[in-house]
Amino acid sequence: MTESESKARHAGDAAGHLDDCRLSFQNINSPRNSPPVPTSQDNSFSARQEITVFPSRGGSIRPLWPHQEEALRKLSRKLASGAMRVIVQMPTGAGKTRLAAEFLRNELECGRRAMFVVPAIVLINQAMAAFNAEGLRDIGVIQANHPETDERRPLQVASVQTLLRRKIPPADLVIIDEAHRWFEFYETWFADPDWQETVFIGLTATPWTRGLGNYYKDFIVGSTIQELIGTGHLCDFRVFAPGHPDLTGVKTVAGDFKPDQLARAMNKQALVADIVETWLERGEDRQTLCFCVDRAHAKAVQLRFEEAGVRSGYVDYFSTPEERETVRVGFQRGELKVICNVGVLTTGVDWDVRCIILARPTRSRILFTQIIGRGLRSADGKEALTILDHSDNHLRLGFVTEEPPQVLDDGEGPRRDAYDASVPLPTECPSCHFLRPPKVHVCPACGFAPVAVSKIYCDDGELVEIRRLDIDDRAEQARWHGMLANIGIRRGYQPGWAAHKFKEKFGHFPTSSAGAFLAEPSADVERWVRSRNIAFAKGARRRANG
Repeated sequence: MTESESKARHAGDAAGHLDDCRLSFQNINSPRNSPPVPTSQDNSFSARQEITVFPSRGGSIRPLWPHQEEALRKLSRKLASGAMRVIVQMPTGAGKTRLAAEFLRNELECGRRAMFVVPAIVLINQAMAAFNAEGLRDIGVIQANHPETDERRPLQVASVQTLLRRKIPPADLVIIDEAHRWFEFYETWFADPDWQETVFIGLTATPWTRGLGNYYKDFIVGSTIQELIGTGHLCDFRVFAPGHPDLTGVKTVAGDFKPDQLARAMNKQALVADIVETWLERGEDRQTLCFCVDRAHAKAVQLRFEEAGVRSGYVDYFSTPEERETVRVGFQRGELKVICNVGVLTTGVDWDVRCIILARPTRSRILFTQIIGRGLRSADGKEALTILDHSDNHLRLGFVTEEPPQVLDDGEGPRRDAYDASVPLPTECPSCHFLRPPKVHVCPACGFAPVAVSKIYCDDGELVEIRRLDIDDRAEQARWHGMLANIGIRRGYQPGWAAHKFKEKFGHFPTSSAGAFLAEPSADVERWVRSRNIAFAKGARRRANG
């Protein structure tokens, strides 16, 4: 449907919108916990078939993108079926706030009260500004001493930190932004008997939090990163990666590296490629966010940039709102080229970012995806995001386009945000470094056909581009060793069986870093082991027969 056709359809639907409101939700004409207002029409949630999207009577707004319209339809149908706790997944840059504004506009015009919850106080004004830009004006803020505080307004914006300290005003609908950031307060709120008839909608780009499926029961995928890169709503990306930082002895806690041990390891072990020199070579003066391990690390990196004549800024959790705003404005004007930060620019940042430096190793796909998402927004003159990975994250987790299964984590089994070693991964062409798809022997880019798999090492300080749809050969070998070890244990083979089979496959014994985990064998590994066993049995028969 063209934009003009879409506007025409919206205009035609506007006349019947008030009737649709009466079909929208149960008790829409009265606040929650008030006696229901009798109506001659079916007033239940299931009577609602689809949200009508049209420009607000309060002023013109931007038209929805096709993926936003489709997400809105999916959400409408899901709620019409009786769903009360719904997660909507859309990538960073896909327009989740625009989607929320359109949904809220419909419900506010139907007389409902709504609440929009952000995970940090500093994001309240940002949410207010975004809604105002979409034509939503009658908004109150739940925050002490805020000039927009007014509980009479039908839409309230609040932070988790404020809500857990006070009585929550009634609402018919609650939208939780960045829903992957789970707080114990949410568990109490979701279980409160007074809120069981309230619809909760969670918005996030990364719905893989452990146990999230115990609270949200329905899941909608509005779009994926790969889809939006294909349509041009997000930009493509290029990854340059060095060798591997030594993280031996760094434990994993709650799905990620233990912060204090990680900081010690990274401070002792210099990154293979110098961060500043690499940026000067590959960054090409692009506006850059640098993600560091801790405050000392981030300040040291900032100092190195300044010594190299690169204007840089610094923010962390303790930076004041005024300091953050100064950094934002300096970055937006191009006065600051690189912003070094510790864990604060992973959400709520819609800046024009052209380069990302990963100086912070992580095992968390949530954190990894949120970080890369800061740079995927399309912009004029931006062909691709440049990623300088000094942390081995892409070789550990793959690319952000390789998303986990679209199922909410119920707390059982493997983590949804973890690297799945049973999934065949692409490998790097040793000739041109193109990442070829799994099981493709001849490189599609240069036609090189390797005789045997071998390790490719870089000189110290040299970055090698990792192109789309690939992972390093070492990750492939680690995957095989882990699955061979699992087969050996399960079948009661001698302890050295897995290592010898690994050598039979790859031509050398596994290194100490390969095979440090057990993984469920994939079909291709099972077939290979079976073929080796058959070959061995045939050879034994030939030898026995002389």
